[in-house]
Amino acid sequence: MRISVIGCGYLGAVHAACMAKLGHEVVGIDVDARKIEELSAARAPFYEPGLDDLLREVQETGRLSFTSELSAAAGSAVHFICVGTPQKKGENGADLTYVDAAATGLLPYLSPGDVVVGKSTVPVGTASRLAGLLRAEQPDAHLVWNPEFLREGHAVADTLHPDRFVYGVFDGSEDHPAVAVLDDVYAAPRAAGTPRLVTDHPTAELVKAAANSFLATKISFINAMAEVCEAAGADVTQLADAIGMDDRIGRKFLNAGIGFGGGCLPKDIRAFMARAGELGADQALTFLREVDAINMRRRTRVVELARDLCDGSLLGKRITVLGAAFKPESDDVRDSPALSIAAQLQLQGAVVTVTDPKALANAARRFPELHYETDAATAVQNADALLLLTEWQEYRDLDPYALARSVALPRVLDGRNVLDADKWRAAGWTYRGLGRP
Repeated sequence: MRISVIGCGYLGAVHAACMAKLGHEVVGIDVDARKIEELSAARAPFYEPGLDDLLREVQETGRLSFTSELSAAAGSAVHFICVGTPQKKGENGADLTYVDAAATGLLPYLSPGDVVVGKSTVPVGTASRLAGLLRAEQPDAHLVWNPEFLREGHAVADTLHPDRFVYGVFDGSEDHPAVAVLDDVYAAPRAAGTPRLVTDHPTAELVKAAANSFLATKISFINAMAEVCEAAGADVTQLADAIGMDDRIGRKFLNAGIGFGGGCLPKDIRAFMARAGELGADQALTFLREVDAINMRRRTRVVELARDLCDGSLLGKRITVLGAAFKPESDDVRDSPALSIAAQLQLQGAVVTVTDPKALANAARRFPELHYETDAATAVQNADALLLLTEWQEYRDLDPYALARSVALPRVLDGRNVLDADKWRAAGWTYRGLGRP
């Protein structure tokens, strides 16, 4: 099947490569010429494990190409819209500029029977509006909303072996002609047993917003419990283990720490609240304001704990921050709590060094005033305190006995509760976790 993918950022580049891996003939389209040049050379313009190898593999077959010309979409039977929907400046709502531009720009190149598939996360009601534009220009084309559920660091596997498909079609009917087309696109994972659900447009749009809101709520819940545990002298890790044994709750996403970040959860829950307000259902999502507030409060709490760890003052203290990306196996620093904390520490007078295996170039563009060090061993030299803020495996595996010889003072704040507290304390470290005695 011939497929076009419009937007070759994180979502689009991965989707284009994976569709070619499934055997389709794919053209990826993006207005960013530098991005197209990188992808055409089988180099992803961001870090995602396995993606460079996949790009090389599928480009050697001739099934994948990239261009900045939207006219290249002509002749494809299926067109995926994978552009970004960032948060509006100064507002909570989603900026649909790129989605609207992609949809309207595609209209002249559509043929009867073509299927336009939205994968971007959009406010509910967007699909119905775009479907109206589509009908006016090409009445025999179809719009489907097919939300993505990628995890950064696992995006290739999540695309090739997803846990579910959601197809949002105009009438919500299994008999809609676009359903059979998408089943053909996803024939391999469908044959492997991936379930799918056919809904109407609004339900499909709400699925991603609702899923991200639930995950954000679960994370903020356990972080709220961490605050209570600190006040009560309890251990939030054991608390999470205990309540996670209840299969109605589950243990996943019950890891107390510095909170969530990245390009999805923060902006998606804010856009969800904004859209609910526009629909007159704002009271239904008021709890998300507290979810967001708890999340942001974690960053301030870590700064407070770092000050306590440094004998009550950050002024002139040499602090090494381990991690800049919002999560491991990613170079994404969008709304990164680790990077935000590093900046706050510096504003309060600390001498901050940030290290990260993959995200330093992006971090330097975001906060050029911070000091960055690529080599972790160099970064920790003569530090008065270490803050583990992104749980890269290499930081989890650090040897506290060997590391104690490099630092000025053996003090560590485990912002992700992933270190063995007993082992670090036995090695002479002053260890602090979040929500742990």
